[in-house]
Amino acid sequence: MKLASLKEGGRDGTLIVVSRDLSRAVRATDIAHTLQRALEDWHNAAPRLHRVYELLNDATRAQTINGESVFVLDAAALAAPLPRSYEFVDGSAYLPHVERVRRARGAEVPESFYTDPLMYHAVGAGFYGPRDAVRVTSEDYGIDLEAEVVVVTDDVPMAVTSAQAAEHIQLVGLVNDVSLRNLIPGELAKGFGFLQSKPRSALSPVFVTPDELGDAWKSSKVHLALTTHINGKLFGQPEAGEDMHFSFADLVAHAAKTRPLSAGTIVGSGTIANQDESKGASCLAEKRTLETIRDGKPSTPFLKFGDSVRIEMFDRAGASVFGSIEQKIEKA
Repeated sequence: MKLASLKEGGRDGTLIVVSRDLSRAVRATDIAHTLQRALEDWHNAAPRLHRVYELLNDATRAQTINGESVFVLDAAALAAPLPRSYEFVDGSAYLPHVERVRRARGAEVPESFYTDPLMYHAVGAGFYGPRDAVRVTSEDYGIDLEAEVVVVTDDVPMAVTSAQAAEHIQLVGLVNDVSLRNLIPGELAKGFGFLQSKPRSALSPVFVTPDELGDAWKSSKVHLALTTHINGKLFGQPEAGEDMHFSFADLVAHAAKTRPLSAGTIVGSGTIANQDESKGASCLAEKRTLETIRDGKPSTPFLKFGDSVRIEMFDRAGASVFGSIEQKIEKA
């Protein structure tokens, strides 16, 4: 099934069920007012939400479901599916990205990177909706996008195995993990990780249950291409299922090694990258790294005010799975 949140009802939005073709929706407040509340009672809420989803996709095109009116979906009216999350942790599961970035600065990849996932604690206090502008105070910060896949968990016990963690992945979506590249070196030099260089990110219009992906969801990975456009021009279409060294089950287990994860925790894949460079990139830093390796210096600029970004994933029949993240970069 596909779930989203309207920009109404307070900071956490109003939960809606969305049709498979992303054209229609219905409020699900009789089941749970918010997606966060549904995730906290997922065992009971999910079957009821799925029944609404089945009715919404019925060929009879019902005008009401459970007393709620069916309406035409408007992406501009959507908040992020989870407008805020108790926890957002982002991994770096695509080693081609890690290897290239380090090679560009003459550094080797430590052996531990191949056995222990990289991960940092990102901003979960608020997410942009799929049509909200990315607002930054200065272009000098080096504004970048990062097209990624995310999963959302229910309550995850501490110290789960990867096999156990897979059972706690309840939803899948996309994220534009905004980065301010020119602030990163100074922050990392302090030895204490990201803060100012990682502002709010944007989530896809809808999250979907793994079964909605069919055979594209395999071994806790999404085996579809993630398409990114910048200013209307194709930027990259790497395959999310290829070269993902750590699965989402691995990433969830890593995050839960020493603490439980609360329902609604979002876990990111990191920037999607393939060994095959012809498939393009999912962030400007990746492209600039390839240019540095090839030419000795980067030639592609970071994002400027007025630039636009579009991130979307299509199934094998060409239908949009999560809807598109479409954003402009604006001066705060």
